[in-house]
Formats: sequence, structure tokens, C-alpha cells
Amino acid sequence: MNRYRLYVFFALLLLLTSACSGGSAGQTPEAASPLPSGSPQVSVTHAPDAQSALETFLSYWQQDDYAAMYAMLNAEAQATISEEAFTERYRDAVNVMSLQGLDWEVRSVLTTPDRAEVAFHIAYDTVLVGVLERDQVAAFTLEEGAWKLAWEEGLILPELRGGNRLVMNYKIPARGSIYDRNGQPLAAYTSAYALGLIPGQIDPEQEEGLLIRLARLTGLTIEEIYAKYQYAQPDWYIPLAEFPADVIDPIYDSLVQYKGLVIAPYESRYYYGNGIASQTVGYLLSITPEEYDAYRRRGYSGEERIGAAGVERWGEAYLTGSHGATLYVVDPEGNIVTQLAGRQAVPAADVYLTIDRDFQEKVDAALGDFTGAIVVLERDTGRVLALASSPNFDPNLFDPQNRNFVALGDMLSDPRNPLYNRATQGEYPLGSVFKVITMSAALESGFYTPDTVYDCQYTFEELPDRVLYDWTWERYQQEKEESEDGEGYTKPSGLLTLQEGLMRSCNPYFWHIGLDLYRRNMTTAISDMALGFGLGAKTGIEIEESPGNITPPTDIIMAVNEAIGQDPVLVTPLQVARFMAALGNGGTLYRPQVIDHVQPVVGEPLEVFAPEAQGALPISAETLKAVQDAMRMVVANPRGTAYHRLSTLRIPVAGKTGTAQTGGDPHAWFAGYTYAEIEGVPDIAIAVIVENIGEGSQYAAPIFRRVVEEYFYNRAQSLYPWESGIGVVRTPEPTPTPTP
Repeated sequence: MNRYRLYVFFALLLLLTSACSGGSAGQTPEAASPLPSGSPQVSVTHAPDAQSALETFLSYWQQDDYAAMYAMLNAEAQATISEEAFTERYRDAVNVMSLQGLDWEVRSVLTTPDRAEVAFHIAYDTVLVGVLERDQVAAFTLEEGAWKLAWEEGLILPELRGGNRLVMNYKIPARGSIYDRNGQPLAAYTSAYALGLIPGQIDPEQEEGLLIRLARLTGLTIEEIYAKYQYAQPDWYIPLAEFPADVIDPIYDSLVQYKGLVIAPYESRYYYGNGIASQTVGYLLSITPEEYDAYRRRGYSGEERIGAAGVERWGEAYLTGSHGATLYVVDPEGNIVTQLAGRQAVPAADVYLTIDRDFQEKVDAALGDFTGAIVVLERDTGRVLALASSPNFDPNLFDPQNRNFVALGDMLSDPRNPLYNRATQGEYPLGSVFKVITMSAALESGFYTPDTVYDCQYTFEELPDRVLYDWTWERYQQEKEESEDGEGYTKPSGLLTLQEGLMRSCNPYFWHIGLDLYRRNMTTAISDMALGFGLGAKTGIEIEESPGNITPPTDIIMAVNEAIGQDPVLVTPLQVARFMAALGNGGTLYRPQVIDHVQPVVGEPLEVFAPEAQGALPISAETLKAVQDAMRMVVANPRGTAYHRLSTLRIPVAGKTGTAQTGGDPHAWFAGYTYAEIEGVPDIAIAVIVENIGEGSQYAAPIFRRVVEEYFYNRAQSLYPWESGIGVVRTPEPTPTPTP
């Protein structure tokens, strides 16, 4: 019923005629004019506001509340379409349009006692084709005292009357690449090959040569490759690795001569090195059914693979580019009725990281098969140079086009959880590395100086109900058990200044500080200092991270535990590297950043790296120097806990060992920084953790040294205690040395 027919209807019934001038969504129509003086008086029952009914309906649409929308339909409309079909009709239209918002303006309202028409202008704000604007008229009937919508398909979009529907033709740009700081690719669309073996097809006469060739190609040992298929069924496919075409093509003819070797080509997004810094770079996944509607509304076709973690997730908007699209109306038979709108595709941008691919691979190798993490930061900027998390994973396995996709299930069920980024998400007790924070709190309290003396013996007996034992006692007991004569040689540390207490990592000294400050009503002195060092909160790095935990102690037991970095202290290796960098650079806490810049196809770089200072350590210059000197003593003094591992390192370093108790085998920590001050070679801060392995000086300190050597000399210059050659394990366990 149009507006002119309503006027006739009003005249015939001698009822009030009202016209409301429109306005923005939410405005109220103008009040009806009174009847002229002397006119016959008519009894009128005022209906509810029809404009409000329309705006309520459109507001429900903005909220995707299709059930509430359907409830506003009149009985006749509900008889013609079910709620399920109604919902699907709207959902399909808004998904295809990539609708992200609605705006409307009511132009007029015409009302009778049981009928109303609301004329309005509506704007459909879409991601892909801009704003579509239409003039519409909504008819209402009065049912049980409420306006109900006489709905028809044209109220979605006028062009959809008669069963027409919308179709979007997408033009999807190639996904942008991810590079290291030097432009070496980490992830890019390319031609690649998946390599694998079918054991039953291997020629015994070729087997030795095949294993040697594959070992050279993949970096796996002959034994590791053989173990993969040793007990496999003859017809099983055993995935090995993936390589870009430019590696395999030159040797393809020689490889295909080996029977049982499968070389399967595919084209897709390829992750170089089977996942260099895989937890940092991330991986792609298909859009799930649960995510489908949301991504369609964002302008995706639904067929894309999207960033699920790491830089792939952070940079999704850049790496995807802008889809090109043309919006059509088609009739029920699929014939194009009209083209509504369109736009051209915008190429994706490339993301450059702050990490160095070659150095990252060396840091990964330094960690080896241990479970743990290494973080390397530029000391004076917050730039991330390497993030190693072991075990790592192969992001190529998420691609169904890759024949090695069959190995995905094994990777996902790995109990070591290789997808977990231990460098940024792993939350660990910090152990004795935390003592630099406790020392800072003690000095800032005013009750301690660097020269305050404490007698560090085997035991700590200041608690009323228990005796605690220093690491020297535990080492002494271990030596007695292992020695032939039943004697141990590790003695208590004796009288120590506070700086020497850190150097020797004397547990009783730091238990004493925690208890003393707690009893002096400085109950939060240590936890506040930890917060000031950036613990207990996310750092702001671009990829996934955890906040850790710092909690003020509620009793003396908690206070002494916290003083040596045990329960309830939890930190991430990234947080530790960050505050170590601050200790080395003069006190500035920088935001760790892994994005160097984002480079569009045309134009200036986006998201360009710049050092971002987020605060300063809450300590005086005197306290900072005292802590720095003590950390140098850890390495340089013959009684220091890392002296045996790091004293011969030619690059000057300062750091702290840590052995964090876990209830099982302890975590080994070493964290520190360099102060070489070499022109053109920025100093670095490093945090190393090896899970459930033993003492910090045994494992973490040698790995710290290896990283320093690789950074400054571009090669390892010393063997691990457990190596017979670089990368060659000699014995399963290194020789123990004293450490907390």
C-alpha cells in the first residue's frame, strides 16, 4: 500500500491524517495536527509508534539478531517463510555483501488505526564494494497492540524481490611474503616438493646411497632417517621434508633414480627450512565453519587460508591485501540480472622481521634437541634478533596440498606441544636469576648496601617451623653419594657481601632478605620491584605471549620462596631477556619488537621499526651499578657460578645462573647481556632456559656462550661439555659443576 492510497483510506474513514518528517535513526515523528475547530469529533485510539518499530527491526539487523527480527514479522509474513529460511536469507545476503554496518534515515510515516507505512533511506556499508544506498518503504499491521512488519524480500535489498539473490565474484591477490631483516624469505608462495619414502619400494642395493643422499639434503642423520621407516609397513608413506623447487630441480633427475623415494610437487605457501622460527612466523589454517560468517562479513570468500598464529596472524590484514570484487544480482535460475558495484584488488604487502634468518638457524641449533627456549634482543633497542623454541614444527604440514600433510596428526599429538612458543608464552619459575630483582629491592629499601655481610652456610634456620638448605649442601650430598671415599668437597660460601651473595647465588642470603623485608612491613617490596622490572605483564610484542605471574606474598613462606624466584613467581623468557637488556643499557625497558617493517607494492613502508621505550627500572643509578658489577662477578670471579663456563669468553658479558625447582628435574636458566661496545655490532641480551634438565651452569650457561659466539664471530668457537665436535653429542650428560 503506497502513501497516496493511504490518504484516500484516511479520507474515507474520516480519521486523523498524520505525516512525520524523517530524520536520522532514533528521531521521533512530528505530532499529528489537531482537527480544525468545528470539525466532527472522532474517537481515536492511538497506535504505537511505527517509526520506532522500524528502527527496532533495523537495530536487530545491526546486531545479527535474526530471531528477534523474525518475531517482529506479522502473521501473514511468518506464514510465507520459516524462521530458519528467513535467517538464512539474511545471513546469505549480508555475507555476500560483506556487510559491516547499516545506517538509515526515516523520511515519512503514514498511519491508520491498523496500518502504517514508513518510508526510509538506508545505506549498506560493505567491506568490498563500498556503500550501497536505497530508498525503501516498510509496511506494518497492528496485531495485538503492536506494529508487526509486513515483510517481503525487497526489505533486504530491493533487487532481491522475486527470489533473486546476490553473488560476489572475488579477485583474491596472492598472499604477501614474510622475510627476515635482510630480505631472505621465511614464508612465500612458491613451487615446492614434498619428499617421502615408501619402505617396501626401496631397493636394498640403493638403500645406503639413498640414506646418505637424504642425510645431506635434509640435515637429518642416517640413523634418524632409517628409524623413521625401520618398523613401518611396506606400503606406508613416510614423510621426510619439503624443499623449494629451486633446490630440487637441479638434482631432480638424480633423485628420481632412487626407488622408494617419493618426490611430490605442489604449489602453495612454503615455509623455508621446514619452519625457521616457526612459532614466531606462524602458520595458515582454513576458515572453520564457526568462523565462516565472520570472515565473509570481513570480505573473505571463505575459501582462503588465514593466519592462525605468529606473524601470519598479526599481519593478516597486510598479508591478505584487499580483495577485488564485483557484486551481481542473479535470478533464481542463476542468470545475471544486474551488476550492483565492484572494485579492483589491491596487492598484499610483505612483512619484514627483525630476526636474521641465518642467526636464527644458529640459535635453533644451539638449543638442539633440548626442550626450552632462547631469546636474543638488541640490548639498546628492543629489536628481536632470534626467538628459538624447542621443539619447533613444520608449518608446511598444515597445507593439504602438501603430500606430507599426512604427518600433521602426529605433530599435533606430540606431547611436547611444538606449536607452543616457549620463548614468549612459556611461564616458568625463574629460580636464582630472580635474585637480581631481590638484590635491587634490598638496596632500594635502605636497609642493605652492596657491602652488607651475611654468613652463608649450608642451612637457613630463621623460619620458626622448618630448615631450608642451600645448593651447596645439596651439591655436597650428591658428591658424597658419587665419590668412592664417601666424601664431598663443596663447602658453604661463608661470609659474603650482598654482591658476593649474588655472585655465589647464596640461597640463605636471599631467603633472609625476603623474610627481613616482609617482617619490616615491606611486604610488597620484592613483588613491586618485579613488576617494575616488567614481570607479571605482557611486554607488547606483536605475537602471542603470556603475562606470567607476580603476586605479593601473604605469609613468610611465600616471601622467602619469592625472594629466590620460586612459587608463585612465573616469567617468560622474553620478559627475562627484556629486563636483562634494561640492566645492560642503563635502565630502559624497551618493547620487544619482531616486525622491522611492512612493505606495500607501491609506496613507503608501513609499521616501520623504531625503538619504543616503555619505562625505566625503578632503581637508582647506584643500585644499577651494584647489580651490574655483581653480574660481572658471576662470570669473571673464580667463585662465580658461571666462571667455569664463561670466563674464557673474549666478549665481555654479565649474567646470572638459575636452577628453578619444579617438583621434578629443575629448569636450567642463564640470562645476561654483552657489553662489548663494538662499533656497528649492537650489544645483545640473552635469556636461555632448558626444561627439566639440571643446573643452570651445566646447560644454560654453555648455550648462552654458544649464542654469543655465533653472534659476534659468526661461528661456534667452543664445544659444549657434552660434545665431541660442534653439533656432535659425545655423552648424554655433561660433567656436573657447582651452581645453585
